[in-house]
Amino acid sequence: MNSYPNDSTNRLVLSRGQNKDDSTNNRNVSCPHELLSDKDSKGKERDWKGKKKRSILMAEHHAAVEGLEKKAERMQACGNVLKFKLTDKRLKLYQAYFCKARLCPMCNWRRSLKIAFQNKKIIQEVNEREKVTWVFLTLTVRNVEGEKLKDTMDQMTKAWNRFAGYAKFKKSVKGYFRAMEVTRNWDKESEWYGTYHPHFHVLLAVPTNYFAKNYIRQDEWTDMWQRAMKLDYVPIVHVQRVKPKKDTTNFVELEDEVKKSIAEQNAIFEVSKYPVKDTDVIRGNQVTPENIQTVKDLDKALAYKRLISYGGLLKAIHKELNLDDAEDGDLIHIDDETDEIANGAVEVMAYWHVGLNNYVIKKFDD
Repeated sequence: MNSYPNDSTNRLVLSRGQNKDDSTNNRNVSCPHELLSDKDSKGKERDWKGKKKRSILMAEHHAAVEGLEKKAERMQACGNVLKFKLTDKRLKLYQAYFCKARLCPMCNWRRSLKIAFQNKKIIQEVNEREKVTWVFLTLTVRNVEGEKLKDTMDQMTKAWNRFAGYAKFKKSVKGYFRAMEVTRNWDKESEWYGTYHPHFHVLLAVPTNYFAKNYIRQDEWTDMWQRAMKLDYVPIVHVQRVKPKKDTTNFVELEDEVKKSIAEQNAIFEVSKYPVKDTDVIRGNQVTPENIQTVKDLDKALAYKRLISYGGLLKAIHKELNLDDAEDGDLIHIDDETDEIANGAVEVMAYWHVGLNNYVIKKFDD
């Protein structure tokens, strides 16, 4: 076996019609129910249906693991009823039950949206206050078997605290956002098949003169992480500057483009997505022994573990902005769109219809 594996690293539209996954999709068959179609401010459909279907599938896998039956019941009921207010021709969610299970696709989708929104606000505030450059850092370790995953993740969290405490790090980095991600090797041809790859994705704020002063080279980042993790091998570490979208030799234009890129989330979405993806947990649309084992391994490893954190300037601004806990906090109000709901707005209730495999709506005037 090789010593190291490869990195695995609202406008409202209410439509009448059948489930698009129905086998009669190409026939002109009408449906008596009004189906939910919820679009964001950019006109993109919010995938409530897709996330609910994946949550049901995830719940079925949990139900197959001894000791996870109660969690499976909560996940099965997650998002069964969604209550919106219709204001200015757009839907605003104001009431729902979310199970908050760590592996729930519905909840993790909401967490990702919330983290991205919060990071956008934090980074915009940083760019207004400080002259900084943004750098992506990825820290990895070797793949591990499922029974060793929890201990490895615990070691990585402790190692990060040592890593961020090194004088070189503190001298060069003004603040950071860190997310721990775990992926599974699904390649049956790989010698690492069935193992897990825990790693850190980090967004670093560094001074604009970082590349001329107090610069940390690739090999230095690697050495620092190896020492912090107390590894007897050289880990794979990736580091790169957040790149602007256009080529220019004008320094002012370059910095403005980087800030614009950050503000528009072109860069931060990669690191802001909640680090538990249902496609890394279960494959296909059936309950399988392989998927069940993955659920069992990850549920144990992720229990009571915080996967994201802020440090330095970003942590201070997160506190100043009084932002909620994106992991364990409110999953209904995830952005500014839901802050204000006018009195007298039409209430729209969407409930999950098992037969249609879709959300059906009812409207109520206040």
